[in-house]
Amino acid sequence: MTMAEEEKKNLIAWKLYIIYLFCLLGALFVAGRLIYIQAIWKPSEKIAPLVTANIRKMTIEPLRGTILTYDGRPLALTVPIYDIHIDCTIKDSTEVWLEEAKGLAEGLAKIVGKRSAAEYYEILRKGRVNGKKYLSLCSKIDKSQYDLINKLPLAKDGKFKGGVITEKTMVRRYPYGTLGRRTIGFVRNSNSTAGNTNVGLEGKFDYVLHGTSGTEYVRQSDNHDLVQVSHRGTSPAVDGYDVHTTLDIDLQDLADMALRAQIDTVNEVEAGCMVIMDVHTGAIRAMVNLVRDSTSRRLEESQNVAIGRLGEPGSVFKTVTLTSVLNDGYVKSLSQKMPTNKGIVKDAKFNWNDWSHLYKFGNQISIIDGFMISSNYVFASLAIQNYKDNPKKYIDNIFMYKLGEAYDLDIDGMGVPYIPTVDKKGKLSNTTLGSMGFGYSTLITPLHTLTFYNAIANKGRMMKPYLVECIEDKGRVIENRGASVLNGSICSRNVADSVTKALCQVTSDGTGRALKNARCTVAGKTGTSFALLENKATGKMEYKDERGRRKYQGTFVGFFPAEDPQYSIISVIYSKPTSKQFQGGGIPARAIRTVVDGMYTRDPYWRKILEKPGKCNLKES
Repeated sequence: MTMAEEEKKNLIAWKLYIIYLFCLLGALFVAGRLIYIQAIWKPSEKIAPLVTANIRKMTIEPLRGTILTYDGRPLALTVPIYDIHIDCTIKDSTEVWLEEAKGLAEGLAKIVGKRSAAEYYEILRKGRVNGKKYLSLCSKIDKSQYDLINKLPLAKDGKFKGGVITEKTMVRRYPYGTLGRRTIGFVRNSNSTAGNTNVGLEGKFDYVLHGTSGTEYVRQSDNHDLVQVSHRGTSPAVDGYDVHTTLDIDLQDLADMALRAQIDTVNEVEAGCMVIMDVHTGAIRAMVNLVRDSTSRRLEESQNVAIGRLGEPGSVFKTVTLTSVLNDGYVKSLSQKMPTNKGIVKDAKFNWNDWSHLYKFGNQISIIDGFMISSNYVFASLAIQNYKDNPKKYIDNIFMYKLGEAYDLDIDGMGVPYIPTVDKKGKLSNTTLGSMGFGYSTLITPLHTLTFYNAIANKGRMMKPYLVECIEDKGRVIENRGASVLNGSICSRNVADSVTKALCQVTSDGTGRALKNARCTVAGKTGTSFALLENKATGKMEYKDERGRRKYQGTFVGFFPAEDPQYSIISVIYSKPTSKQFQGGGIPARAIRTVVDGMYTRDPYWRKILEKPGKCNLKES
């Protein structure tokens, strides 16, 4: 190789080295800039929103579960509602747009109906003239209306061609309105000042119905829509489970109608309730709670009276005393007699005497006659004579009947009963013991009373009242709840039959004669008690105020058909201070009569049973 060739070769090599060096430096510079941009550099706060996508983390709300009746009909469900708006500037030709707007207006008038076609068209025309980009057409329409509107001119062209904009919101709906509303319940916001945020089934089972929220990351597109972007933190929402209840909406409707018909126009009645329970399972089929609004005087489901209101039960408690003395063997037969003693209870002091009811029996009265006429004397005497030396036995029986405890229920608000207890020496005054015998000196709720009577109907087996059969996920059972036993035997079957016979006598010839000619035989008991109220003349809480007025609690409770009990039922009314009388054999008994007779027309099973009204043929055991 000549010298000239060698120099030429070296020159080329140097040029290549220089090019390589520039490429290397360029690569290092680019890599450095990339590292700087990625790790250190930040854009101007003013420019950043214009050149970067605004990605936001959003919560995906789950679909709330449905509350169902025993036969699967929805009592509470979540449905979509829609607000419809329109961009009036979407098409260039005003003439073409207005022609289509005329068809849209005619359709809205037929589907929504709040305005005439001419009124809707005028709103649209003015919107076009004024260049409205977000003109409201209608709000809170349901899915069926929304589907029909989507077939109208402009709407059927979609958002970008027709300009119709839809906003969807999920809301809670109650198809049966106010029926059972307090039992179905609701959930308020946690920051609400309107009292308890968890009410009824909606509140108690909120943790099941609500589901689990999800997350997603979105950005706003050029058309101002939110577009989902992929991100490792995205998680789907899990919809809530359904709550399958024991409620029979047809029975709920019948019970509500029956009670309203009796008390709606009787302003002296400030509240009333009715509960219907399946005898064999304890399933609550209907729970009506009507409270009169102090301003409007309308009856509303604003309190759960049936489970929460405590009161002295009155004569319906005499069945408790009768069951106790029969099961303990102190009374051998309902025909057993005792002296009338002119209605004066020995060893006790009471403010009332029912000699006016007793005198026609002479010197002696049978237990069954005392029960039929609801004699306070007879049952105060039974309690004192048989338990004065061991009052704890009587009180233990009451607790065995679950009348002294607030057992867990599928909704919150169960009242805690009050039952007197013995002192350290095991003693209880005869006056207190005697008054307990006929339904005073204790405080219990209507549901406690019904649960006891339901056990008598079920031959002594006490079932726990319940409202929820199971929790479901799209028809698949997640959790079975159902029936459970509170006490396997509160009394023998023989005693239950004897008590049932006595209850039948009450409705055939006693204080419950309003049920005498019902479509089937009803076994039941009336009860009337007075609530304490302030007597301004004495400054004390008494059973009469300074004007001689009383506050009544009238009750009827029982079960039917008496020969083969299927349902137990209770109705209770509460009066304001009044000079009128409101007894258990009146409004409550008549309301229950309506329910019993109404079943004939509503249920084929009952129609067969009730075609031939029966008689209580139970024999005393």
